[in-house]
Amino acid sequence: ADGLCQRLFAPCKPKAFQQPWAQDEWEIPRDTLKMVKKLGAGQFGEVWMGYYKNTQKVAIKTLKEGTMEPAAFLEEANLMKQLQHERLVRLHAVVTKEPILIVTEFMVNGSLLDFLKSDAGKKLKVNKLIDMAAQIAEGMAYIEVKNYIHRDLRAANILVSETLHCKIADFGLARIIESEYTAQEGAKFPIKWTAPEAINFGTFSIKSDVWSFGILLTEIVTFGRIPYPGRRRPQPRGSAAFQRASEVSPVVFPPGMTNPEVIRNLERLYRMPRPEGCPAELYEVMMTCWKEKPEERPTFEFLQNILNDFFIATEGQYEMQP
Repeated sequence: ADGLCQRLFAPCKPKAFQQPWAQDEWEIPRDTLKMVKKLGAGQFGEVWMGYYKNTQKVAIKTLKEGTMEPAAFLEEANLMKQLQHERLVRLHAVVTKEPILIVTEFMVNGSLLDFLKSDAGKKLKVNKLIDMAAQIAEGMAYIEVKNYIHRDLRAANILVSETLHCKIADFGLARIIESEYTAQEGAKFPIKWTAPEAINFGTFSIKSDVWSFGILLTEIVTFGRIPYPGRRRPQPRGSAAFQRASEVSPVVFPPGMTNPEVIRNLERLYRMPRPEGCPAELYEVMMTCWKEKPEERPTFEFLQNILNDFFIATEGQYEMQP
């Protein structure tokens, strides 16, 4: 029958238009969730470890009443529903009646930032750190292909599984875009991770995410150090200050740059120097991410490929070491 596999005996019923968040398969009853342990708290709410139906361990994100519109909070879950990839934290379900809850997969090792500072994290070799960076680039390459931007890419917003796989989280600032997005007046950004064009003009694109990824690379290779650290402050050898410093630590760092100092230095085209222990090839990758002109920065697909190649090369080096 004109190319159909089977003759139609009745017309197809048109699908009814589904209102956003109108009791769909993602909606679950509140009483199926049990909150067990608070993992953290932010400006808009809390994150808990809990259980779904007393069997499945999950992460539960809550919205503090009165801090933001429920629709804006649910927008994050709606975005997570559309973006499905093994390198992105998976959305399980939502509770859309206030107090609203977003339920996601639970990542045993918490944020990458906290993990890097832990005893287990500090033992990671360079090749594993590069592997983690490649995994994050893979997730961002997917976001790139989908024409989204993240806008808050940093180690605190990457989660680590029991098997040390990294997944991108916290889509609270993410947006779908055609090419770039201009933030509303008064919007707040994590300055030390934010590209100059986003700081100065509120203009975000996937290329501003690439800049943030370069900053994230410094966090990874320094095991969670805050970006733009203070420089070594020289002390006269015979001074009491030098003596005290020698007793406590061989290197004395003043406090890191303030946000206004970072902005002023970026205007002078300052870039962070190569971190101690960072391979020169990895620093070159960082510097390409920090090109002044956004269009000159690499794609995440390119970053994923170059980091994968770098991981394979360094893996061989570490296998040869005793």
